[in-house]
Amino acid sequence: MDFELSQDQVAIRDMVRDLARREIAPNAGGWDERQEFPRELFAKLGELGLLGVLIPEEYGGAGLGYVEYVLILEEIGAADGGVGLGVAAHNSLCTNHLYMYGSEELRREFLPKLASGEWIGAWGLTEPGAGSDAGGTTTTAVRDGAEWVLNGSKNFITHATSGQAVVAMARTAKEKGHHGISAFFVPFDRPGVAPGKKENKLGMRCSDTSSLVFEDCRIPASYLLGDEGDGFIQAMHVLDGGRISIAALSLGIARGALDATLQYAPTRQQFGKPIASFQAIRHKLADMATGVEAARLLTMQAAALKDAGKPTTKQSSMAKVYASEVAVRVAEEAIQIHGGYGYTKDYPVERAWRDSKLCTIGEGTSEIQRLVIARELLEAAGER
Repeated sequence: MDFELSQDQVAIRDMVRDLARREIAPNAGGWDERQEFPRELFAKLGELGLLGVLIPEEYGGAGLGYVEYVLILEEIGAADGGVGLGVAAHNSLCTNHLYMYGSEELRREFLPKLASGEWIGAWGLTEPGAGSDAGGTTTTAVRDGAEWVLNGSKNFITHATSGQAVVAMARTAKEKGHHGISAFFVPFDRPGVAPGKKENKLGMRCSDTSSLVFEDCRIPASYLLGDEGDGFIQAMHVLDGGRISIAALSLGIARGALDATLQYAPTRQQFGKPIASFQAIRHKLADMATGVEAARLLTMQAAALKDAGKPTTKQSSMAKVYASEVAVRVAEEAIQIHGGYGYTKDYPVERAWRDSKLCTIGEGTSEIQRLVIARELLEAAGER
């Protein structure tokens, strides 16, 4: 498949690359150290259309496709994985879910707020007892006249503290299993919803992650997204696109670590010459670059299929599992090449290594991705 970029796509990539190098990379270490969510930066990202990438212009979005989205996330991820995670969660999960399944009234009321960056969005699927097994959802939503009443809690929710709204999955019919889960749009200014414990994370530390608690939280009946009982199916469709975003983020983290290493290796002297002249180091660099390029091709293939309206479940999972594991390997090799300096916070590869690990966990673990890929392969084989 040909991935030659158009002039517009190159311009978007270069704009984001320049922004990332000027305003994100120099501040990334400080945000990480302080666990600080860079709200002012996200306001600027919203002004540039980077928080409504996939949303049509009529709702205030940029009206772009997944190929452009991959380019954007790679550049942001190369500068700061935590910022990239925030951009991905806001775009792919909350905002995209609302666009895909919200009523026209909800779209017109809330999408412009999300696409502009006035509001930051969260997405609530994971619970203490419902991670990879989303069917274990215990948060409930009970109809009471013209309202739904939500009770329960969510875990590991990006933007639960910094955000202004969440798309939350809740059980509306206990006896219906996966088909008893529905999706709701819940603004955080509704009484009865509040963030819980903020997690002190290994990486992605500028992206706030907290629990989210619902206690008799009442929302209008119209805030149900799509049909009652379709929440789980909706979430799986949303995750098909979300996994492309995590693949793109992983690609960015890996490329950022590789770029830093390519700058470092020619300047570091050992035994009277640059370490980049040693065959062992050159082999590492070659393997790192090959992994990055292969991850890019898989991710762009999934994005192009998504833009063409074709099924992407297998390709999204392949891109996500491969790119995320490449990010971990490349970041680790980057530290190895940096030696003792790579183990300090003076160089960005240490942060890239910490940030990369979440990509193998979030939006479906590597183990789940392999189950999905195998299922798709076997179903296709059975149809032949």
